[in-house]
Amino acid sequence: MNVLIIGGGGREHALAHAITKSPLLNKLIVSPGNPGIAKLATCITCADEPALFDLIETAAIDLVVIGPEAPLVDGLADRLRLRGIRVFGPSQQAAMLEGSKAFARDFCDRHDIPQPAWQRFDNSTEACDFIRGHAADGHVIKADGLAAGKGVVVADTKDEAIAAITSMLDDAQFGHAGASIVIEERITGIEASLFAMSDGKHAMMIGTAQDYKRAGDGDTGPNTGGMGAVSPAPALTPHLLDTAWRNIVEKVISGMAQDNMPYQGFLYTGLMMTADGPKVIEFNCRFGDPEAEVILPRLKSDLLTALMAATESGLAHMDLRFHDGAAVTVIMANGGYPGPIKAGGVITGLDAATANDGAHAAYVFHAGTSQKDDDIIATGGRVLAVTALGHDQAEARHNAYQQVAMIDWPGVYYRKDIAR
Repeated sequence: MNVLIIGGGGREHALAHAITKSPLLNKLIVSPGNPGIAKLATCITCADEPALFDLIETAAIDLVVIGPEAPLVDGLADRLRLRGIRVFGPSQQAAMLEGSKAFARDFCDRHDIPQPAWQRFDNSTEACDFIRGHAADGHVIKADGLAAGKGVVVADTKDEAIAAITSMLDDAQFGHAGASIVIEERITGIEASLFAMSDGKHAMMIGTAQDYKRAGDGDTGPNTGGMGAVSPAPALTPHLLDTAWRNIVEKVISGMAQDNMPYQGFLYTGLMMTADGPKVIEFNCRFGDPEAEVILPRLKSDLLTALMAATESGLAHMDLRFHDGAAVTVIMANGGYPGPIKAGGVITGLDAATANDGAHAAYVFHAGTSQKDDDIIATGGRVLAVTALGHDQAEARHNAYQQVAMIDWPGVYYRKDIAR
């Protein structure tokens, strides 16, 4: 088969790595890709969507896998299907689970899916009055649309909540994505992420992870796209996992089908383990990042076979097998992320940090790099995702930081407490 992956970050690098293991694969193209992916696949940048469709035709692509959320929310999967192109990824309607926080919250209300109390606002005065009149101090303020993982403020006080509301609604901090906001009850517990593949009728688990979203050690600082992860998620005991699967994932898939927008693709469910059981924090309509980098290296089954089955409503009788033990991913970023960064440092030690040693394997996934002559340059906020396996979480953590210590560039930053 000839496969095309859309995207160029760490998630797409992890997907490419998993797909290249398949005996079904003939040729893999990634658009636009990155220097790390270029070692596994042909990377081609398409200037626009017509160029993308031309590439699909000339390369005789059998399957398109869409990695990032933006093209899914923009309806790329629909336009591919209209041309008769096989694609793994939800429709534009279904992708609204991530594209609009209010849509997702309203969907959960309709289908009795456990979640925090919430309200939507597009007027800052009304939103601030709501905060001032609320008994509780803690709230979560979210931009309704896509904000690259940064549109969430967990406010401890009313003043912090009002500042976040003003920044989003009045100062247009996130542009159109923050033209309306969702204010949520602040629930407490341990966070975890549950990942599924769906063919529109059935869902199959593809792994669990715990993500570390805050920029600083000890979960301090602003929210980011993710500074590291561990898989499987320590908080998801077998009982909680079964509860979350039945009460949330299965209800999402059946509810989307009932609402005439069947969900086909990866489904990311962000959970909070509350005293009342697992509740939904958020949905993503694609694999997470850095969760893809921590889950996929543990996968023993053929991912490409599963992707094909999902496009043919064939997941009912499939399951996936994973390596025992654990995996830990540490994100290496440019200093200042998620704020202004100074990019352009030359990365050293990349080859030394990769180890193909079975239960102790280590991988370096490129998230924000470019190539200049023979040098790999740190160009993004999040630059690399360093993943290592181990017999347990402690060993995987030790192995991951051992690999991280081999890599360097001017201004590099990473958290020291991932999976501690």
